[in-house]
Parts: sequence; C-alpha cells; structure tokens
Amino acid sequence: MSCDRNRHVDAVLPPDPLRSAIRSALLERGWPDMCVPQALGRFLTQLAMGAHSALEVGTYAGYSAICIARGLRPGARLVTLESRAEHAHLAKRHIEGAGFGDRVEIALGDAAETLGRLKAEGRRFDLAFVDADKPSYPRYLDLVLDILHPGGLIVFDNAFGRDRVFDPSATSPTPAALRELHRKLFENPRLVSTLLPMFDGVAIARVAT
Repeated sequence: MSCDRNRHVDAVLPPDPLRSAIRSALLERGWPDMCVPQALGRFLTQLAMGAHSALEVGTYAGYSAICIARGLRPGARLVTLESRAEHAHLAKRHIEGAGFGDRVEIALGDAAETLGRLKAEGRRFDLAFVDADKPSYPRYLDLVLDILHPGGLIVFDNAFGRDRVFDPSATSPTPAALRELHRKLFENPRLVSTLLPMFDGVAIARVAT
C-alpha cells in the first residue's frame, strides 16, 4: 500500500527540475541520492514560511536547503551545516544556481562545534531541520534546543532508521540513538512533539512559548 501511495504522490506533484538536476549530479559522481524526496522538500518549504531564520544540520547536495529557502520570507536567512568540503562545494553550486546564494550560508566543519559557536554568537532560529549522522541525533537535539526561539520548530528526518527502531534486536548505534531521540522528544517538558509515519519517519517538535 505504501508503494501505491508513493507512486500517487510522485504522479501528482509537479516535476521539480532542480531535484532532477541534483540527482544527475550525484549519479555523475557516483554518490548516493540521499536528498529528501520532493514531497518532503515541499513540506519543508511550508514549514519555513514565516520564519525569520532557519538552521539545517546536514547540507549534502543542497536540495533540502533550497526547499527551505523557497519558503523563507524576504530578508530571512538559512544557515546550513556541512562537515565535508566536497559536499559543501556541490551544495553551494546548486544553491547559487537556484538563486538563493544571498540567503543561504554554508558553515563548513563539525556540526556540534558549529552549533556551539552559533550559541556563543547569540544566534537564534525559528526552524531547524536535522538530516545528518543518525547516532548524533540525541546530541543535536540538545544543541539545537539551545538556539531555537520559543515557538520554534525542530524537524528530524529518517526518524525510523529504515524501520530498525521497531526491531528490539537492532541495537546498533543508529536505531539505539533514534530510540533515545524519541524518548527525549516526549519526555522534555519544553517540547510538544510528534512522530509522523511518512517517508522514513519524520519527528517534529515545537518549543513551548
């Protein structure tokens, strides 16, 4: 049934030439297509509408950054964090080609260190999207919470870890970390959280005002 749903969504969505171009660029390099699906990209665009500032952990090829930038109000900016120079270079090309070079800042380096620097600088954000190394998700939650405005949203992609979180015998770092993320999302009194069973699971939390 889920395959039928996915085919229907793919069929009714208007094609996104940028998504196709980025997929081709990844294939040319022999890199996996780990960009968010187009439907999730449109969801990020919706969530970004009205945000004054946005944060992304995990740039990769730049497609999700483009989707967030599409929704930002005039004058708003996105800071996207990437640890690999080759990914940042490709993402920069795609983001600039999409016309968003003036509103997206790519911060190259270790994500945890960059998040600490942003906190020290007094930077604050209305929206955060996390799509990076899954074993670090619980730590990213703590770090991102420190720099979100009250009422801000934090979104985690791949929250189900290809359904491994549902298998009690799966105790490797990724499913273990995702279970810890889920626990922290629902136990933290500052958060109003939910898990959405779409794609590979999407976790969303709003910071209480």
